Amino acid sequence: MNAAEHTPPGASLLRQLDHVVLAVHDLTRASEDFRNLGFSVTPGGRHPGRTSHNALVVFADGAYLELIAWSAPAPEERWWRSLQAHGEGWVDHALLPSAVGPALTAAQARGLGGLRGPLPGGRTRPDGTRIEWETARHDTADVPFLCADLTPRSLRVPSGCARQHANGATGIAVMAVAAQDVAMSSHRWAALLGPGIPLNAWSSAVGLRHCGYTLGSTQFELVGLEASSPRAASARIKSSFQEQLRQRLLDRDASQGDGPIALRLHGPGPQRILDPSRCHGALICLGTASDEQHDPPFFPVP
Repeated sequence: MNAAEHTPPGASLLRQLDHVVLAVHDLTRASEDFRNLGFSVTPGGRHPGRTSHNALVVFADGAYLELIAWSAPAPEERWWRSLQAHGEGWVDHALLPSAVGPALTAAQARGLGGLRGPLPGGRTRPDGTRIEWETARHDTADVPFLCADLTPRSLRVPSGCARQHANGATGIAVMAVAAQDVAMSSHRWAALLGPGIPLNAWSSAVGLRHCGYTLGSTQFELVGLEASSPRAASARIKSSFQEQLRQRLLDRDASQGDGPIALRLHGPGPQRILDPSRCHGALICLGTASDEQHDPPFFPVP
């Protein structure tokens, strides 16, 4: 029997958030800045056949941040093109399935024809260890890609002291994704996730539309501006998160608008925005949301 045959009807083939990708110009500098923010940063290595190399910030919940940079141009890669066009920042996020093949087949059967794979991937760690995985990737940036290990996951995602951070961060609480068309993107998400992971959708008083789901210990939020009057809604924007959303969806080319925009990390104390000058274009909050911040977008107004 294959993995899909072992899975009860309606059960999810997806386990948790795997990682979030941050494209940077200089990996050494970015790694040092994240260490100065109180994170433990682990050198990841190089991707064979590509010009990219990375470093990891791994959390106790098993998810991690991938800092990625390139030593030479890579115009065939979307992440590199986004870095050149829009500067440093979040470019993608991945979910961890039990296996890529069954999850891919199930999502395609539910109508997600733009999800393609399995695609091979790999990395050579600084100690020379070769690790391998496979992915499935959608044609649009609003949908996370799938990433599952072929070699033991412990080789790709370190444990122990690598998951302990001086700032107290323990995991990714909220992952926010910007979308030009929340309704369309929510259909794609539903096809990817299947009936075992329900979606919630609503509108907010400040002219934002949301669609969300929970997987593992992470809450995912697809966020866009109200279609009726997006520019009027943007005029009421107050928070750093909403300002980045406005810039992403209104001030940039629409083809680059969708994708990860912000995250909040589990950690001690009230939530606060980490120093933007050290985050390389990434909006990151750390801490526990107050009662009035239990509704989206889950990010504080400074």
